[in-house]
Amino acid sequence: MKTRRPDDVWQEALAGFRSYLKLEKSLSSNTLAAYSRDVSGLFDFLREKGVPTPLDAQTSDLEAFVAARVSEDKLAKRSQARLLSSIKSFYGFLDQEGRLAENPSDSLAAPHLNPHLPSVLTYDEVKKILESVDLSKPGGHRDRAMLEVLYSCGLRVSELVNLHISDLFLKEGYVRIIGKGNKQRLVPIGEIAADQIGYWMDERRGWPIKKDAEDILFINRHGGKLSRVAVFNLVRDRAVAVGITKEISPHTFRHSFATHLVENGADLRVVQEMLGHESILTTEIYTHIDTRKWQETILRYHPKSE
Repeated sequence: MKTRRPDDVWQEALAGFRSYLKLEKSLSSNTLAAYSRDVSGLFDFLREKGVPTPLDAQTSDLEAFVAARVSEDKLAKRSQARLLSSIKSFYGFLDQEGRLAENPSDSLAAPHLNPHLPSVLTYDEVKKILESVDLSKPGGHRDRAMLEVLYSCGLRVSELVNLHISDLFLKEGYVRIIGKGNKQRLVPIGEIAADQIGYWMDERRGWPIKKDAEDILFINRHGGKLSRVAVFNLVRDRAVAVGITKEISPHTFRHSFATHLVENGADLRVVQEMLGHESILTTEIYTHIDTRKWQETILRYHPKSE
């Protein structure tokens, strides 16, 4: 019988873990890669400490690794949580395989995560940004139309730059969006945004258009598809131009749109469908934002606040 070397144990454990994540947990390729990187980093750390195999690691070894990563890489709480999840998943896999006498990750505690509340613009701030676009400049109608669609349809920036002319049904009042996982959804579009698209289409006819971008709605000055960075720069520059100091991005328009819908009484399920969220739990973040707003208002005017 062939004797396994210590190095073989490390390699086999990681290979088995990757197969487990892919075949049994059906994790995405990005998550699988992140978990694998975390566990590989743990292996390097344990080897440097002289731990013979990952099966010999103690809870104190795992705690030391997490502390070192948090300190050296300045990990935010979400990154810490993912790191701990990777470690726990790996040792949970070994435990399930019957290869551990005791699971050293059982007593590892994850940091408490408060719900992440994204930055949100007020309606007046959105309006200022939209109206700040100089329509007399080349590309002005394109920029105004992009910002109007980004906000009024609650799109992700990737959905905006990939929007096709053939996906527009402006007379009927909606656009077809190809979202995450190639899933389609129909999104209502307001009259103002539809009008801005019409103005842009008139201007677009005089632009050079590359063969592979003939059906792309928003193109750059060379006739190709716009990049996400171009949209980010547009949003940032317009915000600075009107004196908004919040840290914002194209996604801020999506957050703001959803928040304004919830504040005005829209049903969460409707907002979920419009945004293309798979889970209602993702959409519920906007109820937290709304709650925070009225909590601040109550505290400001509370008779015991002085």
